[in-house]
Parts: sequence; C-alpha cells; structure tokens
Amino acid sequence: MRRVVVTGIGAITPIGNDAKTFLENVDAQKIGAGPITKFDASDLNVSLTGEVKDFEPTKRLNKKDTKRMDIFCQYGLYSAVEAMTDAGFSEDEPTDKIVAPERLGVLFGSGIGGITTTTEQAIKMHTKGVDRISPMFIPEVIANMAAGNIAIRYQAKNMCQCIVTACSSSTDAIGQAFHHIQADRADMMIAGGAEAANMAMGVGGFAALTAITKADDPTRASIPFDEDRAGFLLSEGAGTVILEDMGHALARGAKIYGEIVGYGSMCDAYHMTSPDPTGAGAYNAMNEAVREADITPAQVGYINAHGTSTKANDAMEAKAIQRLFGADSQVLVSSTKGMTGHLLGAAGAIEAIITLKALQSGQLPINVGVKNQDAACPVTLVSAENQTQTIDYALSNSFGFGGHDAVLALKKWRGV
Repeated sequence: MRRVVVTGIGAITPIGNDAKTFLENVDAQKIGAGPITKFDASDLNVSLTGEVKDFEPTKRLNKKDTKRMDIFCQYGLYSAVEAMTDAGFSEDEPTDKIVAPERLGVLFGSGIGGITTTTEQAIKMHTKGVDRISPMFIPEVIANMAAGNIAIRYQAKNMCQCIVTACSSSTDAIGQAFHHIQADRADMMIAGGAEAANMAMGVGGFAALTAITKADDPTRASIPFDEDRAGFLLSEGAGTVILEDMGHALARGAKIYGEIVGYGSMCDAYHMTSPDPTGAGAYNAMNEAVREADITPAQVGYINAHGTSTKANDAMEAKAIQRLFGADSQVLVSSTKGMTGHLLGAAGAIEAIITLKALQSGQLPINVGVKNQDAACPVTLVSAENQTQTIDYALSNSFGFGGHDAVLALKKWRGV
C-alpha cells in the first residue's frame, strides 16, 4: 500500500474565509456564532447560526460561473482553489505539469446540496408558474456539482464522485480518496465537502426537528460536552484537502502537512436521526481507523470529536471513546464545534485540517465553551493547561443522520 500525505489545504468557515485565518482563529478561540442575517427569523425560536461573513466569490471564481452555482458549490470550489494553489498549482500553468489528468481525481461531499436554489425556485414556480423555473435549476441543486465543477476547473479526469453521508460526508470523501491513492488508482485527489443550509428552509427544518440551539448568547450556543448543552449551532462553509501519494509529493518537493494512515466507516443501523446510545457504531469506526493505521489505541494522543453539543451525541461519543481507550485513558479530546458550529457535510474536512495543524504545531485546540463538564461525558478535555503536546497520532470523528460513522487516523509528518 502506498503512503498518502496532505499537500494542500483550503477552508471557508464562520471564523475565517481562508485556511490561514481560520487556523489562526482556532488558536485564538474565536467563536463563529452570531445573529441570523440571511433571512427574517422572527417567526422562529432560533436566533443564532454560524454564517460565513463577507464572502467575495470573485476573488477566486469567475463571475459568470458563480451565477451558475448554488452558494454551497461556490463555497466548495472556492476552498478547492485555495487548496490547489497551496499544493503548488498555478492558474497560469496547465495542471498536467504537476500530475497527469487521468491520475487526478475528486471526491467531494455535501449533506444537503443546493437547498438555497431549491427553495428559491420552488417559490418562483408557486408564484409565477412552472414555466418560470430556471434552466439552471437542476445543475445548481444536485449535490455532485461541487465535485463536478472542481474537476472541470482542474481537468481532473480520474474518479469524480460526490459522497452524501449527512454530517460524515467530507470525512468519508477524504477517507475514500485516501484508499483510492493507497490502491494506486490515482496519484492525487481533491477531497472535502461544502454546505450552505443557513437559510430559511434549512434553519427552519432543523428547528422543527428540535436539533439546533435556541441560545441567544453566542458564547453558550455551541458548548460540546457541557452539562447545559441543548442543540448544535447550524453553520456553513467548506473545506478541501489535497491528498497525494507520498512518493509523488516528495519527487516534486511538495510541502507536507501530515499523513493519512487509517479510515473507518461503519453504520449504527439504529435510527434515522438518533445515534445508537451504546456508541457501538462510533466505537467500530474508531477501532477500524486505528486497526488500519496499524497502531494501538494507546498511541493516539488526541481525538477531534464530532461533539455536536447535543445531549445524545456527546454522551454516546464519550461512551465509545471510553470503550476503545479505557476508562482511565488520558487521550485528550476536544470538539472544535464550540468555535465553528456544525458545518454538517463540510464539518469533517475543516476538522481534519484543524487536526493536521494540531499534530504539526503541538498545540491542541481547546474545547471552547465548557463551564461544567457533563458527568455523562467522562473524557479528558483539552484545556489551556494540557493543550501543549507532542503526539504522533490523532483521530478525527464524524457521525451523521442515518447512522453514518466515519473516522480518519492522522499522523504527524516526520519525514519518510
């Protein structure tokens, strides 16, 4: 099996519209929660979400193209352009100077896809007639269009697929891209996810499900593992990582952020929206990622938890961590959703980027927002006192509606 490394990163989030700013704000413990500005939410009992702020797509995207893309697709392509530039690709030179088109692929996820366009066109059909539906309606709303537009931009002629596994989508995309390169089916893969459900239908739908926070204090809106947590903060954005065969990366002198060494993907097979309270699916996915990485649980120093700030998820995940690592384990845990909120299908990608940076810098992200840790979540949380660590392995967890459980095992880059 070939070794797979990360050679480029890109992100657009509620706490930063590029990877550098995003990671700096994670270090600064910035909170992305804020008042809803994208629609009139006065009829809802929800007042806060995590919105992307001051987004200017034409900084990286063609103005004509943006008019043919739903906002989720714009976010996805925007983050992919940043990641590819970071990996050494230039807009002025053909992609095949670095990699053959047939050896470059795309695996990009979205849990919901073009819900903004779906809503707008449904209203137009209702008010103006079915013959007024936009001819670009279908190409804008289908979830695979982020992957498709990324492939077109970079002439990526290997596999191009969209992974739709709810909040596990981008973690599954990265994991499957890792396997694709491992098996020598590609030399490079553009992988990640994008989401833009912070609009009336999206917020209203999750509110009806009683899944999102009703807090009006941004500092208490997303508080994973706190005893007062009461729902997740709905957020939006995208994250992209460039995965590359290690030999290919070294041969071209690429910058390397870290290594993907394992991937676990399992299913609760329990309920449409509720996680299995025993944590069996999460345990199985973490165990598989550790097994594939050919390491022991004791070698894992940090877990970037899914940690949504819901009662059921956080307690389940803590139970799964205890089962795999032991009740007396000191593996450090944090959910960075205390800062970013929950980006749904894009969450795993931005959290993988955070985890890679933590391994590289030796500074783990603090579990922001916790005042009183819930006794039902007995894990060792990252704090200012224990965040400085030199560790070699970490896990990044993602769990989604439908029972999807996906986990990446990441390794600090120390050379060949």
